[in-house]
Amino acid sequence: MKKVLSILLASMLALVLAACTANESAGNEENDSSNDNSDGGSEEKVLYMNNGVEPTSMNPPIGFDANSWNILNNVMEGLTRLGKDDTPQKATAENWEKSEDGTVYTFKIRDNAKWSNGDDVTAEDFEYAWKNLVDPETASPAAFLAYFIEGAEAYNKGEGSRDDVMVEAVSEKELKVTLTSPTGFFINLTANPAFFPVNKEVAENNPEWYAEADTFVGNGPFKVTEWKHDSEMMMAKNENYWDKETVNLDKVHWAMVNDPNTEYQMYKSGDLDSSAIPSDMADQLLDSEEAVIEDQAGTYFYRFNVNKEPFQNKKIRKAFALAINQKEIVDYVTKNKEEAAYGFVSPGFTSPSGEDFREHNGKMVEPDPEKAKQLLEEGMKEEGYDELPAVTLNYNTSESHKAIAETMQQMYKKNLGVDIELANAEWNVFLQNQKDLKHQLSRSSFLADYADPVNFLESFVTDSTMNRTGWSNEEYDNLIEKAKNETNDEKRWEYMYEAEKVLFEEMPIFPIHYYNQVVLQKPDVKDVVRHPVGFLELKWADKE
Repeated sequence: MKKVLSILLASMLALVLAACTANESAGNEENDSSNDNSDGGSEEKVLYMNNGVEPTSMNPPIGFDANSWNILNNVMEGLTRLGKDDTPQKATAENWEKSEDGTVYTFKIRDNAKWSNGDDVTAEDFEYAWKNLVDPETASPAAFLAYFIEGAEAYNKGEGSRDDVMVEAVSEKELKVTLTSPTGFFINLTANPAFFPVNKEVAENNPEWYAEADTFVGNGPFKVTEWKHDSEMMMAKNENYWDKETVNLDKVHWAMVNDPNTEYQMYKSGDLDSSAIPSDMADQLLDSEEAVIEDQAGTYFYRFNVNKEPFQNKKIRKAFALAINQKEIVDYVTKNKEEAAYGFVSPGFTSPSGEDFREHNGKMVEPDPEKAKQLLEEGMKEEGYDELPAVTLNYNTSESHKAIAETMQQMYKKNLGVDIELANAEWNVFLQNQKDLKHQLSRSSFLADYADPVNFLESFVTDSTMNRTGWSNEEYDNLIEKAKNETNDEKRWEYMYEAEKVLFEEMPIFPIHYYNQVVLQKPDVKDVVRHPVGFLELKWADKE
């Protein structure tokens, strides 16, 4: 990852969550003539993939997770698109200019950029979408990404107006964006699905335009042609896409199967062209010629709710963090060659001096059962507890999350003498409860949205929609604010180093492992690009 993200950052200067209903018959209907996956059975090139679950939303500002991005990134497109080398390339925008002070960008939209219904993609579509992203009524979990734009944060927090957001359609094909300060990774940010355009006319005529196949309008390499909710989705090549000659596949069929063993059996039987590796088969499959292991910028972690007993106490939080052995989890539970995580920012982000962020800050937390016991005793004494309040660990429904949770349950019993309960819920219910601070201790994942460490760290500023811990720290907030506005890159990195140290001194979260991307892929499938920042890219994919 170091190499990939270092290249990405230099060029700019710059699971997955799972839960829903498994459907074993997805992609296997006898009456679906397009589902002939045998040699010579069809002249069409159809790729068979599994999304695991229903997308959270196909509305770009709402579908802010990998479950939505897998599909959104292929049926829509931003001003830029990450290329095969993971760097931002010209996409819906054919070029752009930057002001001398680095705060004003002017984008020229391609004349031949079209929506899947044939409409022109206009600068107004981008202005409409980006202002909706930060509209407080949208309640987008991705709104914070746009805070680099002048007026965006104030509008999102109810302190400014829509007109104050400095995104302006200067003409039909010219978009002007003014930033609060020079932001070296801004061009990379424009490739994120949160910044995709929305067909203004379509959306105003039908506010639920994104909810069904027959109303969905995109501007990407593919278009949505069928959608059986919680079961399957079909994408077909978009003949109105400006770069359609580059697209090799005719169709992509998405199953929604949330069981790794079922997914693997579908892969073996030919109903899928790609599959995750069940953890109990990792030893025999990871060395297979069909195994693909790629970098991913992200962290699997747990959140404490500092507003719920007993985790209002910092020492008790630290006790629960130090009682977990991350390496044992990756070696014996997940078994996908992940790297055990001892900090929040994942490896692969290189500073101006050439030093990796993770190597510089080192290990923020390490397993230490004896220290954990001591901290638990001290914390209980501070709170006047003769007995620790009951603790429930929550996770979203998934066999892999369950396995990790059960292992942690055993570690807490062994290392702290504490019995905890486990509870799971389907993804949308789990996520809403986590946002509403109803959990005490809950699993989480973070996948980078753009290639800069501040993207990891900004999640935990006060009132961030990504915080979900109830934790607030003025020093931390100030450090992140300075990091976002500092034009001297070396100073900017020093602020970020210090912010992560504050985060772990307070311990509202603790990490388990850094993500990688491990899949099985059929030998006849080529050029599926899995970007480190979490976007699955099928624009160049082919099937021989």
